[in-house]
Amino acid sequence: MKGIIAGSALSVALFAVDMRVSAQMQAARPNILFVIADDASWASFSAYGCSWISTPAFDRVAKEGVLFSNAYTPNAKCAPSRACVLTGRNSWQLEEAGNHSAFFPAKFKTYPEALGEHGYFVGSVAKGWLPGDAGKINGKPRDLAGKKYNAIKTTPPTTAISDVDYAANFEVFLKEKPKDKPFCFWVGSNEPHRSYEYGSGIKKGGMNPGNIREVPAFWPDVDTVRTDMLDYAYEVEYFDKQLEKILKKLEDLGELNNTIVIVTSDNGMPFPRMKGHEYEYSNHMPLAVMWPKGIKKPGRVVSDYVNFTDFAPTFLELAGLTASKTGMQAFAGKSLTDILYSDKAGTVNPQRNFVLIGQERHDVGRPNDEGYPIRGIVKDGYLYLRNFKTDRWPSGNPETGYLNTDGSPTKTYILNARRYNGHWEYWQMNFGKRGAEELYDLGKDPFCMSNLSFDKSVSTVKQKLSAFMVQKLQEQKDPRMFGYGDVFDEYEYAGDSKNFYDRFLKGEKPIAGWVSKTDADLDLQDKKPIIGVQK
Repeated sequence: MKGIIAGSALSVALFAVDMRVSAQMQAARPNILFVIADDASWASFSAYGCSWISTPAFDRVAKEGVLFSNAYTPNAKCAPSRACVLTGRNSWQLEEAGNHSAFFPAKFKTYPEALGEHGYFVGSVAKGWLPGDAGKINGKPRDLAGKKYNAIKTTPPTTAISDVDYAANFEVFLKEKPKDKPFCFWVGSNEPHRSYEYGSGIKKGGMNPGNIREVPAFWPDVDTVRTDMLDYAYEVEYFDKQLEKILKKLEDLGELNNTIVIVTSDNGMPFPRMKGHEYEYSNHMPLAVMWPKGIKKPGRVVSDYVNFTDFAPTFLELAGLTASKTGMQAFAGKSLTDILYSDKAGTVNPQRNFVLIGQERHDVGRPNDEGYPIRGIVKDGYLYLRNFKTDRWPSGNPETGYLNTDGSPTKTYILNARRYNGHWEYWQMNFGKRGAEELYDLGKDPFCMSNLSFDKSVSTVKQKLSAFMVQKLQEQKDPRMFGYGDVFDEYEYAGDSKNFYDRFLKGEKPIAGWVSKTDADLDLQDKKPIIGVQK
């Protein structure tokens, strides 16, 4: 009996030790705060040298952490880009979730779901994974980015800005957090997504069109476009102000020191030839990471190529977990801890020397809701693209309004200049059909204006990039590399505008963005399908 009592006492003591060790491990795991803008290009943040948009909060994260100069999303559209963040997999590895406005497969667990099952207190505010249908598990709707905290509202400065108070809702989440748990929180800003209150940048932001250093070469440099750019800039600055408030909440509650703060965007500006395409200004993203307790040498600028698929493996590693342990699918990306723990600037890991990009179906507007499949690679300062369906319109069909490009004053100006004034060059660059291959020297041509795919002096570069891209995509089992990529066109569209093209032809009331038959006929006039200057 004495032995039994002694054994029981020892078991109780060991259990108490295990509980203390477990509590200590929980306390040591960092909090994870992921802050994502909606449709903001990397070049719109002052930490990258932008002189006409001020982003002091983002700049602070960069100064007190690490600024990444070569961060890319694999797919420059909201839902597939966010799916890559949440799963650590490229969009062509995500079946339906590789498309925009899709049904999210139950087999792909997200990192917030995994962390929530392993000791983290998880939540989100505003936009998580959208648009699409996240489905249910055991009859309960999935919160792919975490339980929503959206109840507290604010009075926004324009009619187009969200009334969700990001910082106040984050504070509610923090106060609900159990003291013995680390947290994982997703801040999904709705800015600078369209629409905008026209002229707000000038009228409310006090911005000057003349301060814009450079209008992208694929848009006309006119007052309409500059005003549109400033309205966008005003919302980028609003996003940054919300980030500043969120950081202050962390500081006030004593949580900043052991919180890894990641600030980025999902895709490029909601303008023609940016969001929804696969160019430098489409996929190149802002990224700053701050973690006072974990980053030993802050203020570094790192030039390694990093990818949105790197976030999920980073978060799981910091939480002491692996994909297999949590039931997540194998990651395509690699944890960023080699960079975060380093004291180096510039190139930290020479093996991080390329990123893969691509897309399938984005917004509707083509027959049978077809997509515009692209694969590409950024490596050695070049961007190589392969367009698989050159008979299709990259931005959607003219007769339905080029719906893969958001409606905007810039879009309208370019289309009207083509239709009524005979200036078709900007229309061709933004909406016209494209050749099978594109190659750009990003150091000399960041706007991707001069297509070098026909230039014999760089033919070896093109061949090497193409072969390397195919090799890597085959390793990732990309269906497009094995002859059955059209499966992406067969996945059902989850939005209200399903089969829009067919409904449009039948005379049903069109959704916003449609054009008149006269305008469509003008757009369909034959022009040589080029992008930029082909040599």
